[in-house]
Amino acid sequence: MVDRSAFDKIIAAGGYTSVRTGQAQDANNILISKPDADEAMDCATCIGCGACVAACKNGSAMLFVSSKVSQLALLPQGKPEAARRAKAMVMKMEELGFGNCTNTRACEAECPKNESIANIARLNREFIKRSLPIKNTSLRLFVRRGCLQ
Repeated sequence: MVDRSAFDKIIAAGGYTSVRTGQAQDANNILISKPDADEAMDCATCIGCGACVAACKNGSAMLFVSSKVSQLALLPQGKPEAARRAKAMVMKMEELGFGNCTNTRACEAECPKNESIANIARLNREFIKRSLPIKNTSLRLFVRRGCLQ
């Protein structure tokens, strides 16, 4: 039996949207590009099995965390909290003793749902947006527009 309680704690740290959305809207009211919708769905396939952590020489949960952060960051509903979410989930992951990613891609090779390490790059971008104070106005606009990729 696999103990997934650590993953549950990471999700509780920010793997949700806290914005009150009211009733469910018609699906056509919020336009989402097909590539973004497909990528968000690909990220949502993560089942939290822990194979990525078991395969990683550092015991990193970055693939799991990045899939959950990416799933919400790609959709309009998740964008307002994307940077805060990334920082909270990474901090919880570190608090729980998971290791850092060294890009060996062992997690990607073992993932039964074929999650991509491209999600880790997205997580890192969101984390940097939240962690670094940006004083330069033009750079701040550059980052807000999503040009930091």
